[in-house]
Amino acid sequence: MSKLETNTIDTISGTNTLQVGDGNVATINLGKSGDTINIPSGATITNSGTANNFGGANTPAFCAYRNYNNGGYQSIPNNSFTKCAFNAEYWDTASEFDPSTNYRWTAGTAGKYVIGTNIIIDNLADGAALLVSIYKNGSAVGTNAQGLNGIVNSSNGNPDQCQVISTINVASGDYFEVYVKHTHGSSRDWRTEYGNVFYAHKLIGV
Repeated sequence: MSKLETNTIDTISGTNTLQVGDGNVATINLGKSGDTINIPSGATITNSGTANNFGGANTPAFCAYRNYNNGGYQSIPNNSFTKCAFNAEYWDTASEFDPSTNYRWTAGTAGKYVIGTNIIIDNLADGAALLVSIYKNGSAVGTNAQGLNGIVNSSNGNPDQCQVISTINVASGDYFEVYVKHTHGSSRDWRTEYGNVFYAHKLIGV
């Protein structure tokens, strides 16, 4: 193996493309551990291939739901915030969501996260209220009400839906849960065959 020591590599006069590597090259290494690879202002990086371990990813991330076959509908009593028991997951990149005991997500990595939920309750009586809250460490940090002032119109007989989406500063060890409340007058089912989800993903670059 030979070593080339120089300060500048440039194209020959009359050309504007510099090729590093040719038919015998399998891997090209730039720098070594501790070096800084500098891309100056005004320069552009164009990727036409596959980028591995470059630029980061929106993880940790999870998406939980309630599986009817693993517990049926959850009955939500009247006029009392009740924790939603999400008992299954679509994905959980860091295994941080608990689908069996506390039904909560406990963050293992600090940062800014998009956290959201969508809840659908069996059709409520006209004039009832439906509210959904995301709780952080036991206190509400995001609440939304379905319809104007939380008053629903169920004359069409369809289930009623409410969602909350927030961007939240999260410290390692913070935990998050979803609570729902309605004022139907009697218990109503939290329907599981629809799009009931609880999810979060970390933002990068902020």
